[in-house]
Amino acid sequence: MEVSTVWCGLGLLVMTLVWCALRFLDWVWFKPKRTEKFLRKQGLKGSSYKFLFGDMKELVKMVKEAKSKPISLNHDIVSRVTPLEYKSVTAYGKTCFTWLGPRPVVHITEPAMIKEILANNYQFQKPRGGNPLIKLIAEGLADAECDRWSKHRKIINPAFHVEKLKHMVPAFYTCCTEMINKWEDMLRRENSCEFDIWPYLQTFSSDVISRTAFGSSFEEGKRIFELQQEQAELVTQVLQSVYIPGSIFLPTKRNKKMKENAHEVKALIRSIIDKRVIAIKEGESNNEDLLGILLDSNFKAIKLHGNNNSGLSIDEIIEECKLFYFAGQETTGNLLVWTMVLLAQNTDWQDKARDEISLAFGEKKPDIDGLNRLKIVNMIFNEVLRLYPPVVSIPRMIHQETKVGDITLPPGSMIRLHNMLVHHDRDIWGDDVKEFKPERFYDGVSKVTKGQASYFPFGGGPRICIGLNFAMLESKMALTMILQHFRFDISPSYSHAPHSVVTLQPQFGAHLILRKL
Repeated sequence: MEVSTVWCGLGLLVMTLVWCALRFLDWVWFKPKRTEKFLRKQGLKGSSYKFLFGDMKELVKMVKEAKSKPISLNHDIVSRVTPLEYKSVTAYGKTCFTWLGPRPVVHITEPAMIKEILANNYQFQKPRGGNPLIKLIAEGLADAECDRWSKHRKIINPAFHVEKLKHMVPAFYTCCTEMINKWEDMLRRENSCEFDIWPYLQTFSSDVISRTAFGSSFEEGKRIFELQQEQAELVTQVLQSVYIPGSIFLPTKRNKKMKENAHEVKALIRSIIDKRVIAIKEGESNNEDLLGILLDSNFKAIKLHGNNNSGLSIDEIIEECKLFYFAGQETTGNLLVWTMVLLAQNTDWQDKARDEISLAFGEKKPDIDGLNRLKIVNMIFNEVLRLYPPVVSIPRMIHQETKVGDITLPPGSMIRLHNMLVHHDRDIWGDDVKEFKPERFYDGVSKVTKGQASYFPFGGGPRICIGLNFAMLESKMALTMILQHFRFDISPSYSHAPHSVVTLQPQFGAHLILRKL
């Protein structure tokens, strides 16, 4: 009896191992090969699937090679920033596929298909699953889907209303004044000074988020900023490796560091929220900053429907604050650094912007109405965002068989909408696509795009970046004040090396020569 029980146990074990082995083989070989055949049958071209890793080894190699040296000072940057995608689209066509491990990635650069995907956010959702370590940087609205996304968006919307943004302009001004004072201190002894502006712009934009989100100074929020910056670098490493289910539990150095960072960020933000909630309960209402507006909107939603499920939990509010910090700091810092680099190259446009600002404000403090009337500055920002968008592609996931355009995509496929590739497409923008020409936006974005989804630096459709107006107003204030005080040129020590660390950044900094006006 005991022998037969042992044999039964061994038989079950063998059957289980065989079943697991077959499932593994299906995941890493049979299913990808079936998918590849399915895609090719529809006329799509792409790379041949390679066991387990797909194109990951080539991706890592190409990115490493691209980052090994700077490029010449021009705007032909796509092959450096997204080398594998650029090579694939060039070789296989504007809609093609590569492999992220065993998962197919369909690259889309056709404006009509992009418009369809961005408009249907319930059907084309953000990727779920994958490596859970990536979500440690921030979840919140950016990660929410369907009804959960709708609830989050509705509660957060009041924080970014135009009337609320007016109250944040003084914080923009204060933070920019502090940065300009630092630059003026460096220029007290000499007429000009060469230095890397990138760290200062990062500090400025994170200081703005600290003040506008939490009503605190940069010193109080500095640790959050540093931790989120480190998380972004670690996330980039994660994105360039094949995720093995369960590997999150391995005690690797990177896993441990990302979890430690996430825990510390959460604790710091929870402490700020707890103090604010106590103050609100004691009657000390403060809804002038993003956190205050968010808490106020959340309490109103709960009160209106009479249950806590109608609002956000404290953990969800923490995630939204993490997202404020990361997305707000990254977007504005990136836009400003590339704007200054391009205006340092194109001093005629720097002079045009300065003249417009002089007519609007003279030496006076900029106000929101005047900032919103700066047409040349708007044109410059639009062209910078075309050439150097904050994020170079937007991922979406196919959860059930879905038709987009003339293509049917199987469940489990990932799609990437390549705004950088589209923004640099000669067929769309013309022979001067690689040139810095703000005048192309003289009549606005809609005029130049003619209704196509050919320009989407902040996404599009219902999920367009909620902080768009915030970022643009902050950027206008900063550039206005910088141009009121300084003239700047490219330094001989500047190395042109755009690279993607979640967002598009200058790999070796941005060395400019500043002169006091």
